[in-house]
Amino acid sequence: MSIKGWIIYNGNLPGTKFLDYAEMVQQAATARNVETTIYKNNELLSLLTENQLSLIPFDEQELPDYAVFADKDIYLARQLELLGIRVFNSANAIEISDDKIATYQYLAAEKLPIPKTIISPKIFFSRTIDSDLLDSVMKEFGLPLIMKEAYGSFGEQVYLLQSKEEIMEKMQDIQEKPYLFQEFVPSSYGKDLRLQVVGNKVVAAMVRTNSDDFRANVTAGGSMETYTPSKAETDLAIAAVKAINADFGGVDLLLGPDNTRLICEVNSNAHIRNLLDCTGINAAEYIMDYILEILS
Repeated sequence: MSIKGWIIYNGNLPGTKFLDYAEMVQQAATARNVETTIYKNNELLSLLTENQLSLIPFDEQELPDYAVFADKDIYLARQLELLGIRVFNSANAIEISDDKIATYQYLAAEKLPIPKTIISPKIFFSRTIDSDLLDSVMKEFGLPLIMKEAYGSFGEQVYLLQSKEEIMEKMQDIQEKPYLFQEFVPSSYGKDLRLQVVGNKVVAAMVRTNSDDFRANVTAGGSMETYTPSKAETDLAIAAVKAINADFGGVDLLLGPDNTRLICEVNSNAHIRNLLDCTGINAAEYIMDYILEILS
């Protein structure tokens, strides 16, 4: 079967991390004799008119059979889907994954284990912090507690706060943004599990540890070690990816009390270079095999 694919990453971000992901997928495709082209998202302009829905500068005959979407440009992903292109992951999955609040809602709807969470009500700019809201949250969670902005990557926009004064200050700082409150899980301080799911399989896993930060993210200074997940951990990670309607993704599990596991995050565009460096397993190969199986 002769198929053609695009790999799309964000062309406006510094560094080479996102291009590296795209190139890893392209190399896996080439090894399987699949033609692919890498594009920046700002090289593909979505055109909308009364009589036309298209991509500049391509005509209909030049469009690919599928696209691997290594970006969060949801509108472009949806434009591709409206043009009949199969997108991995879908615009819907990316949209849910990119929004931590939406992610937890979908996980909770499937009755999957997550840290206890309260969504901050939406407000417009106010100089006064809602002390009744904060009192209710503190009554539910105690101290310390976690605050997370709905949008953020690499463990940023996640805050461990020790006092009512710290929480009020943070609420003041981010009050116009969507955010949530969450119980702190001390048994997982500076440690979590990253499981990479592709289809119905966990293809690689690692444990991440950071002795200097409550966040285990490698970008926050964490270290990595290969990990063999249990069946329960594997089943949980697969269920988490399915809950947000993704084809593949990286799932972060917290180490809860009494050896339980809690889903911390589901990343539809999880970077796979660190996973390769740690485990020797190239998730891009599994991703391409999965895509070819779906398209066959």
